[in-house]
Amino acid sequence: MNDYPPIADHGIVGDLQTAALIAADGTVDWWCTPRFDSPSVFASLLDSDRGGQCRLRADVGEEAAVRQLYLPDTAVLITRFMAPGGVGEVVDFMPPDTTRTPSARHRLVRAARVVRGSLPFELLCRPRFDYGRAPHDLRRLDDGSVLFRGPGTDLHLQATTPIVLHPDGTDVSSRFTLHAGERAAIVLTSQSGGPPEPGGGPGGPVPTTEAVLAEFDACSAFWLSWLRSSRYRGRWHEMVSRSAITLKLLTYAPTGAPIAAATMGLPEQIGGERNWDYRYTWVRDASLSVRALIDLGFTAEADAFRRWLRERLAAGGTTSGEPLQIMYRVDGDPQLGEEVLDHLEGYRRSGPVRAGNAAADQIQLDIYGEAAYALAQAEDIGGIRGWRAFTDVVDWLTEHWDRPDEGIWETRGGRQDFTYSRLMTWVAFDRAVRLATTHSRPGDLSRWRGVRDAVFRQITDRGWSENRRAFVQHYDTEVLDASLLLMPKVGFLTPTDPDWLTTLDAMGAELVSDSLVYRYDPAASPDGLRGSEGTFNLCSFLYVEALARAGRLHQARYAFDKMLTYANHVGLFAEEIGPSGEQLGNFPQAFTHLALIDAALALDDELDRAERLPR
Repeated sequence: MNDYPPIADHGIVGDLQTAALIAADGTVDWWCTPRFDSPSVFASLLDSDRGGQCRLRADVGEEAAVRQLYLPDTAVLITRFMAPGGVGEVVDFMPPDTTRTPSARHRLVRAARVVRGSLPFELLCRPRFDYGRAPHDLRRLDDGSVLFRGPGTDLHLQATTPIVLHPDGTDVSSRFTLHAGERAAIVLTSQSGGPPEPGGGPGGPVPTTEAVLAEFDACSAFWLSWLRSSRYRGRWHEMVSRSAITLKLLTYAPTGAPIAAATMGLPEQIGGERNWDYRYTWVRDASLSVRALIDLGFTAEADAFRRWLRERLAAGGTTSGEPLQIMYRVDGDPQLGEEVLDHLEGYRRSGPVRAGNAAADQIQLDIYGEAAYALAQAEDIGGIRGWRAFTDVVDWLTEHWDRPDEGIWETRGGRQDFTYSRLMTWVAFDRAVRLATTHSRPGDLSRWRGVRDAVFRQITDRGWSENRRAFVQHYDTEVLDASLLLMPKVGFLTPTDPDWLTTLDAMGAELVSDSLVYRYDPAASPDGLRGSEGTFNLCSFLYVEALARAGRLHQARYAFDKMLTYANHVGLFAEEIGPSGEQLGNFPQAFTHLALIDAALALDDELDRAERLPR
């Protein structure tokens, strides 16, 4: 089994603590449990032979046309099989865990039904624990269910009639036929830690079809109710709603920490080495999401992340020795040791496969600005202790801002004086001054203002290229960098400042290819890694927002509509777009969906303003 579906040929389901990817043919090829960053039980996306999978699909060979969609405004995924003999569906969902406490038990429900004619179905369940490194035992229980026992994790497979589970070594298979109006389901329940359930598995009694249908209704109702909190009434309702649901799916409910993506190891170039683990919380990504969440009406999610962020500021204890590090585990653990899983061949032989992320030790000074940017959106700034922790960090930054660092893109080619890093230290001091003034809190305002102004002068003197008529990536280059598209958003310059408009023009000429935006040119600014990468979806949507705020509405709307054509069949984006329009990198990527929301909000705002102008 050495075949891999395109990265884009997937939907995602989740329960707010973990998530699974389901390929368009009905195969679960990625699921880590009990948390997003736990070892996998299904990972055939990274090794089709060793990784493990759970396949449930119509057994009609090439005769079926297959389509995948979401139940509108929910995270319930439907895979449809349309064959000459009948039309059937596999419905996938995970019951949301709304307790907001870490759970060791998680359930993936896969329900099959036939709506016309009759169809044979095929089930194959072959888990591979601990990224395929650990063996497991199989035990058939008295009720006909099967218990897969791995190290520290059990996986309980249950089925409703007429499905009969047939063990085959340490795997399970089944074939069954459904006729119009008939339903059947399997339920996969993972249990991590603790003793096994006496006399059975963690899934409890064998579920009935009626019980599965009730869970389906409850799951659908949860998502419909959640989305009703959205205030978005703009032109791109379906895409914005799908992006909001995706951000929610990628947020660990017990702490409010969003992860960057559901996967690890998916390549930025097929066959290349740019394959990272994104199942962690980046301070940058999450902080920049706060404004969008508030604008959409999801204030509870914004508040939950800010609480998590204030806890990190107060906790210290980073692996880098700085007051804050660039990423953490969802529970706030700063230890993200990176290891190479050399037993996995990687997606389409794109190795190495890495678990953990060594970039956590990097110095990236921009995170202090993004943290302040997030905290500045709140009415509640965290009480006396929270304010003291924040001002301690700002005071520390007054002595440590003027240093080379690795920069926003986590390059492994050495430290530089990156302009974006300086920009965000300016934001840190600017927002600290604003917060202290607005909330009448104590702080060394004269010092903060002085350093803020010194940073501003340095950026405009050294981060500006008179030759390029543009702000550049770092102080010793004339290379452009798309991260600086955030300059007007954070208030460093206005969106129509002449120096910004010439920077925008320069980016358009050098970094933009048919509305798609590259982060930078690795050939002109080596980043210490072999190979190339695609255009960066985050940057493409930031470019749309910058165009809209600059008043270039026709260009912005056209670029936005073209970007939406790169979404997959259910409205999801990976990190990058390749040269043939293929999705590359980890999937789905939260930062991309955040930037999509921001671009849509900006476009709606500017288009509405233009329509109100007298003709």
